[in-house]
Amino acid sequence: MTLPLIVAGLGFSAAAGQTDLTASLVGGAVGFGLFAAIGQVYFKRNGREGLGLGDAKLFAAAGTWLGWNALPATLLIASGGALAFALIARRTAGHIAFGPWIALGFFVLWLTRHSLSGE
Repeated sequence: MTLPLIVAGLGFSAAAGQTDLTASLVGGAVGFGLFAAIGQVYFKRNGREGLGLGDAKLFAAAGTWLGWNALPATLLIASGGALAFALIARRTAGHIAFGPWIALGFFVLWLTRHSLSGE
């Protein structure tokens, strides 16, 4: 599901103009590369997956739709949401899926951008 989302983000950016396409390409590459690198470091240190490539592909999709400059805000919303969930649910052990929180940050920023621009 994430690969078609990446392609759609690139297509959307290409239709908007060359500058947006560059930001979209950089966003996809940086988004994937950052999460893939974090996941690889975690795996090497702990011997188990902590951040999968699905998260990296979803973050790349956010980068293609929103551009590279929106990735820090997407990550901030995702991390804050996951942390709030963990504290409210008192989840101290086990895993919390990060994908839904990435999707939340992605959606909030996309919706904000399009509601402010009137599109």
